[in-house]
Amino acid sequence: MKLHDLKPAPGSTKKKTRVGRGIAAGKGKTAGRGTKGQGARSGGVKGPYFEGGQLPLVRRLPFKRGFTNVFRIEYQEVNVGVLEEVFNAGEVVTPVALAEKGIVRDGEKPVVILGDGELSKKLTVQTHRISKSAKEKIENAGGKVETLELLLTGARATVKKLPKEQVEALRAEKAAKK
Repeated sequence: MKLHDLKPAPGSTKKKTRVGRGIAAGKGKTAGRGTKGQGARSGGVKGPYFEGGQLPLVRRLPFKRGFTNVFRIEYQEVNVGVLEEVFNAGEVVTPVALAEKGIVRDGEKPVVILGDGELSKKLTVQTHRISKSAKEKIENAGGKVETLELLLTGARATVKKLPKEQVEALRAEKAAKK
């Protein structure tokens, strides 16, 4: 087979309709554009989203969509009831310990402890954020709550977007200052 032997599959191609070539062609005189009006004029047809002067859908959507807060901190949620099931009395609960036990995905990302469930064990909980009800339940069980400081604040608060090496460098820098 050579290049000059190549042909498209039968029925896959169609001849282009030649408009404005006489009455017998079926698309003569007005060439399928009808009589008069905006669509009959050259350059007269509006864009595909034109809605007769009404604000088009594509332009209305941005007003309805809301926005995405780029500085949002994504917390990994853990309930007090889960701590009761997984940890033994006297243990220290840290984000890294939670990740090792498979409760959260990443020990480097911020964790929030929420108050759903009951707690009867004495635990020391180190977390980035904690709800009032969770704090009460831990302290009523004889435990202790320590709040960890988020490494970054303000515009760089999205911890999840920083590479781990950069986070480690910031930790070392903070430790050197103390």
